[in-house]
Amino acid sequence: MSTDSSRPSLDEIARELVDAVPRNVRALGDDLERNFRSLLQAGLGKMDLVTREEFDLQVAVLARTREKLEALEARLAELEERPPD
Repeated sequence: MSTDSSRPSLDEIARELVDAVPRNVRALGDDLERNFRSLLQAGLGKMDLVTREEFDLQVAVLARTREKLEALEARLAELEERPPD
């Protein structure tokens, strides 16, 4: 996952799941956390997700495209306002 501190890692989520389990079941300890981590990875692996880097790249491409579109719209409006020759 991302290195952003506001986003929990799979390890942190697995630990939180273990903490939510009743104490008598927690005796399984590391095995339980390892199993939760594996289940999370398997579930996320089945989803059609993109990485943060891919997402950020597409956001940048979209921003540049939007800027170009706005410039073209402004230019078109300028040309439409000109009287015909």
